[in-house]
Amino acid sequence: MLSLSILVFIHELGHFFFARLFKVRVEKFYLFFDPWFSLFKYKPKNSDTEYGIGWLPLGGYVKIAGMIDESMDKEQMAQPEQPWEFRSKPAWQRLLIMTAGVINNFILALIIYAMIAFVWGDTRLPMKNIGSGLVYGEVAHRAGFEDGDLPLTADGKEIYDFSGKTIRSLAEAREVEVSRGGERVTLSLPEDLMLQLLAANQPFASCRMPVVVQEAVAGYGAYAAGMQAGDSIVAVGGEATPDYTDFTAQLAAHRGGEAQISFVRGDTTLTLPVAVDDAGKIGIALVPATAFYPTETVYYGFFESIPKGISKGITTLAGYVHDFKYVFTKEGANSLGGFGTIGSIFPATWNWEAFWEMTAFLSIILAFMNILPIPALDGGHVLFLLYEVIARRKPNEKFLEYAQVTGMVLLFGLLIYANLNDIIRFFF
Repeated sequence: MLSLSILVFIHELGHFFFARLFKVRVEKFYLFFDPWFSLFKYKPKNSDTEYGIGWLPLGGYVKIAGMIDESMDKEQMAQPEQPWEFRSKPAWQRLLIMTAGVINNFILALIIYAMIAFVWGDTRLPMKNIGSGLVYGEVAHRAGFEDGDLPLTADGKEIYDFSGKTIRSLAEAREVEVSRGGERVTLSLPEDLMLQLLAANQPFASCRMPVVVQEAVAGYGAYAAGMQAGDSIVAVGGEATPDYTDFTAQLAAHRGGEAQISFVRGDTTLTLPVAVDDAGKIGIALVPATAFYPTETVYYGFFESIPKGISKGITTLAGYVHDFKYVFTKEGANSLGGFGTIGSIFPATWNWEAFWEMTAFLSIILAFMNILPIPALDGGHVLFLLYEVIARRKPNEKFLEYAQVTGMVLLFGLLIYANLNDIIRFFF
């Protein structure tokens, strides 16, 4: 909620700033939506703008005078044009007002990535340092990978580190070379491997690593059972779990119930009953793979971090745009998620670096999604403005109203569908 609130505020601030710069009246500036009532509102003396916080946390908005938007203020639009209204301004000014939110989100992501590089540096796990190789999911096994394989190249390009970008390159490659038992083995992969992964909703590969507790989260089974930081889990339900994937598979088999979990604490092995929730979780943050394998960290000075942040932002945007094509497949549509999915990408315990990393990533997503040419999104307004610039005439206002309503129906339908997917995945 904090992350999304920051992103929505910065997005709407962009619209607000350019609207006021061009002397367009802004009637409302709200974080969250406020149908029927608001949690907080304040209108400064001699100001045209009411500032507030709504009760429905699905975004936020600025109500710009003389504009067809979410407010659907038809009464105002029926009045004669006023010089302080959006519709009375030149097309280029209206275009800047509408793109300002997207621009703000993208710039915010670049700043965050730059500051992450400055404060924490860039830590990478070289593939060569993962001596025991990777462990693979069922889909990857069917494609020919074996646990312990260490990827060397993907379509002829050398693989340097273990990262999300690396996993994407492996899943989309037609030919992968791995090190298996000291020998180089070439695998020919199916063209639809990524779609198979999306359909199965499972990871492609992960580092082989023991399951060591970093923290037990209050309110979950592990905390209630008395598990502590440093406990090394070795078995679930009597089945050995030498690796994280073995651990998660055994927990999944005990979803919504209780599992006998064995763990080593110091020189003692303990076995305790631990409640497993419906998502197959016991509420622990794990010691990361980087604690077991040597990593490389590059540190940046303040000015060095700026081009690094720009590069990271552009690379992240390019990767997201590239992956967006999967949304239009059956497998991709089924993998869409809502607020539950967004929440799941954040760590179970507070971590500033992870928080800002995820916030920057979500800011990139928000910028890209908002510029799509869909009515009710910024990109829809931009599309109609570009039409006006090219055709030298404004679209019919009645048409814009119908387009706005259609876009809002589509967006709310997508929102319901994505969150329904979350609910289905959680319970089934």
